[in-house]
Order: sequence, then C-alpha cells, then structure tokens
Amino acid sequence: MNLLEERCRQEIAERLEAGLLRRREARGPARLPRIRIGGRRLVGFASNDYLGLATDPRLARTLARAARRWGVGAGAAATLGGYSEAQAGLEEALARAVGRPRALVFPTGYMANLGLLGAFVPRGRRVYADRLDHASILDAARLAGARLVRYPHGDLHALARLLASAREVAGQSLIVSESVFSMEGDRATLPELVACARSAGAVLAVDDAHGFGVLGPNGGGCLDEGGWGTDDIPLYVATLGKAVGVLGAFVAGSETIIEALAQKARTALFTTALPPALCEAACEALTLVRTESWRRRRLWAHVARFRRGLRERGLPVPNAQGPIQPLVVGAPDRALALSGRLRRAGYYVPAVRPPTVPPGTSRLRVSLSALHEEREIVGLLDVLAASWAAVGGPEP
Repeated sequence: MNLLEERCRQEIAERLEAGLLRRREARGPARLPRIRIGGRRLVGFASNDYLGLATDPRLARTLARAARRWGVGAGAAATLGGYSEAQAGLEEALARAVGRPRALVFPTGYMANLGLLGAFVPRGRRVYADRLDHASILDAARLAGARLVRYPHGDLHALARLLASAREVAGQSLIVSESVFSMEGDRATLPELVACARSAGAVLAVDDAHGFGVLGPNGGGCLDEGGWGTDDIPLYVATLGKAVGVLGAFVAGSETIIEALAQKARTALFTTALPPALCEAACEALTLVRTESWRRRRLWAHVARFRRGLRERGLPVPNAQGPIQPLVVGAPDRALALSGRLRRAGYYVPAVRPPTVPPGTSRLRVSLSALHEEREIVGLLDVLAASWAAVGGPEP
C-alpha cells in the first residue's frame, strides 16, 4: 500500500467515525420533486428545482428537438468555433431577464465565480466576503491570490469598519455576497450592502444563485425585485441549474464589463462551450419562468404553509425568507438520525454536516418546490414533529 492510499484510508475512517462521511446515492428517473432511490419512491425535499422545471416535459421536448438539429456537444471552446447561435441567443435572453446590457454564460455557477474574481481581482487586492458565502466565492478569491477578508454573517457595520480601516483607493476593493444564502435560507440586505459599497468606493458583486427565477415579479431575481442598476450592483452572477431547471450560469453587467470579462475569464475561455441544445432548452425555461408566474405564487404559498406548520407543531422556525428552510439540530449524528426517520416515512431530506456548515450546526435543509403537494408538506411536518424530540433536537 502506497502512502497516498494509506492517508486516504485513514481520512475516510475518521470521517466515518465522526459521522461526516458523505455518500452519493444514484436516483432513478422520476419527475421532481419525487425521486426514486434504491427502487423506492420518496418525496424529495432537497432539490434546488424551486419552480419544478427540471423535469418539465416541454423542456425535454425542446432539448430533444435541438439535439437532433445541433447534436449533443458544442465541440470546442467558445473562441474556437464552439460559440453557437443558440448560446448567443441565450446570453441575450439572460441579459433581458435581469435588465442588463449584456451577459456571459459559463458552464456552472462555480466556474462563473472563479472566472469573475480571477478576471477582476489583481493578486493581493482585498475581497470582502460574508462569512457564509458559498465555497465557490471563497475558492475564487483564494485562487485569484486575493487578500480574503470575511466579515461576520450579515453584519454590515463590521463590513463598514473593515472597509474604513483599509483606506483603499476607490474601485480597488470588491465586496461579494450571496443574495439568498444557500444553507441558511436568509437574505442579504441589499439596500445596506449597496450603500456600504458606494460609501467605501468598493465594487459590489452579488451571487443570486438562489434568487434568480424565484424573486421579482418576472422571476428576474434580486435585480428584478429591487430595480438595481449597473452602478448599484456592477457584477451580477446567477445560475441556470436551480430555479431555471437546466445547467449553466452567467454573469451580467454593462457592455464594457462583460466584454472585459469575456477577454479575461479563464473558466469561459479555456473550456468547451455549453451544448447548443442545452442553450435552447434554457431559453425555453426562461420563457416559462417569466410567463408562468403561478409557479412563484405557489412556491411562496408553500413556504408560508411550511413555516406556519412548524410553529403550530412547536418546532423551531428558522430565520429564512425563502424556499430554503434549515432545521438545525447540532450534532451530525442527530441530523443523520432525523434524516433516517424521515426516509423511512417516505421523505428524502439528507443531513447537511460539516464542512458544508460550521461545526455544531448540522441540519436538515428542507427545500420546497412549486410542484410539492400540500399533503406532502403536511406529511413531512407531521413526521418531523413526531421525530424531533426523539433525536434530541434543540428547543424552539
């Protein structure tokens, strides 16, 4: 046995002993939010498919038609012939959706953040990130060689003090925040963030991965909801793999900023372009996001129903304003035990444990979809109420 093999064996054993070993489970075909694992049908409460578009038959038909026309791959990087008319059309549709002059598509949200910070943050420059920002933001800052400064979650007074103490030249520091935090479900206070950035002369980037499609009257995310202009939020990032139900991500901004990003973002330049068929499916999904507003209305009704049900059953109600509703239980073994009880009752809600969340905050991350039925939400609440005390969950 070589040294690497031995080290990996030891790490796996330690994770298993601590209750932190992650396991991937292959699911079979089913229409989300219902899933099939190990031949058993479960009601899933873990998906980011907030509007129920990921398995919509219309998108599947669009993808199949486009694949017959284009094939299944782009064949090259965007600058080497892989940039299709379909991708150009998707970028135009995305720019319109968020009210920006231009957008640049990336294969994933992770790559969008890596490309954005790598392009616009010179080595040694400060990046101010919320303590609970997504791993892709933190990794992007570190890979760019930035001086990563993490302020306490949501504490904009602390952020203002950090910015004031740095005394940097205007435009030389970058603030990055999620709009909706992926594990807490709470939201950034964008008016205060915008004011803080403006006061300090910093550039603000907002990752709206969990807001795009969900927030705003037309589903255009936090920009649609708040009417923010390019001077307020110069850099806007969102994904297509959550509420839009497809795959990919984009950065939107002014014509000049996006042109510079297209010239410099390594995760867009040095990777194969998105398949044209997928781009056409994404365009169809954007149309459904905009025109089928009943999906957002139904989703928000489910959020209210779930939170009301927690309160009525004497369970803790999280400080979360959207479809992500985390139920913090503390220790990993408690989260695993509660998740196991739910699964045996027919509900799929995986335990989320460190390092995804801080030590002592293992949880169930309940994620709601427009396609959930009321009886499914009530059933989940009833099993939670019956199981909560048994696993030693905290008092509300």
